[in-house]
Amino acid sequence: MGRLSADCFDATSTPLRVADAVALIRARLPVLSGIETVPLARADGRVLAEDIVAPIDLPPFDNAAVDGYAVRASDVAASGDTRLALGGRVPAGQPPVPARPGVAVRIFTGAPMPAGTDAVAMQEDVRVEGGTVALPAGLAPGANRRRAGEDMARGNVALRAGTRLGPRQLALAAALGLADLRLRTPLRVALFSTGDELTPPGRPLPPAGIHDANRPMLAALLRRLGAEPVDLGILRDTPGPLRARLLAAAAEHDLILTSGGVSVGEEDHVRAAVEAAGALTLWRLAIKPGRPVALGQVAGTAFVGLPGNPAAAYVTALAVLRPLVLHLSGAQDATPALTVRSGFALQKRPGRREYLRVCLRPAADGLPEAVPAPGGALSGLSASDGLVELAEDLTEVRIGDALPYGPHAAFD
Repeated sequence: MGRLSADCFDATSTPLRVADAVALIRARLPVLSGIETVPLARADGRVLAEDIVAPIDLPPFDNAAVDGYAVRASDVAASGDTRLALGGRVPAGQPPVPARPGVAVRIFTGAPMPAGTDAVAMQEDVRVEGGTVALPAGLAPGANRRRAGEDMARGNVALRAGTRLGPRQLALAAALGLADLRLRTPLRVALFSTGDELTPPGRPLPPAGIHDANRPMLAALLRRLGAEPVDLGILRDTPGPLRARLLAAAAEHDLILTSGGVSVGEEDHVRAAVEAAGALTLWRLAIKPGRPVALGQVAGTAFVGLPGNPAAAYVTALAVLRPLVLHLSGAQDATPALTVRSGFALQKRPGRREYLRVCLRPAADGLPEAVPAPGGALSGLSASDGLVELAEDLTEVRIGDALPYGPHAAFD
């Protein structure tokens, strides 16, 4: 497992801005994932460890983009129909036939262009009469022809190291003939919830108990980030055993993730356990919902402590845990920067970056706008389409303002 030094972060008791926390992570922490060779069929969701350089042209030869007739464009008159003799037939997958001047060759989509031809007349634009074909005027050189290397030229970088592979990237790698890829090993994440009040789903609730919503939520998010969550259950509010379980997890994992217990209450024991077993160098973030977010290390293993409230845990996971996991995994953060029009107004206190649960609905002009999601913390989170982000210094949102927006679908 990867190990961190105790001085990876600067200790601070001042709430840190989200952007500063992310910059600190990227500047101070090394990539922890190793490298392995994986068959293409098992590469979905994994992270490229090395650039993929195209070993061949794509397509590998000039070919027809449509079903039709391959000709020399210079044989087609600029006005009126041109009648050419038919000579040859090239289906896809067959070698090309030589083409004589003044002759049209029957060709099918994907078939190699006969030597000497430089255009394809679409079959619906021509008339075939006996052994000749009549072509309309104005066929330009290169019409309906795909050139070798037009999609990807041999020697060019097809996919960059750090790319998260999905169906589109796997299609490109397969088309280039690659059966195996050099990938980052998945980050192993020890996942805990904390608190005596928690009961796993499916078990009867005791008096004053609540079901643990955070582990299923965070495990799902980690898997979508390409990490391997290891569910280690619930840490109870007993300092000695809690510290021992954190130390045991540190020996077998690349990252320890907890939710709850990192604030300053008398029953918040995680913070003290981490400080006893390693170093807790950040524990307050200028974020809402959230604030008690801890970052540090336990016996050299990276540690993140999120709030216990599920809605706050979700928001802080996207704001801080997500960039941390991607960075430690050697992955690029390819989240697009989106904006959405506000359908609401509010006053905001400066100092914290706030994330609001919103639904998208069509406005009077038919364009989408964001409105607050109905319901409470978890029901509203479930019903929402995404989060709008209000910067630390923002004090007012007006109807019609453009707001940064992150759709949940980007993480599903």
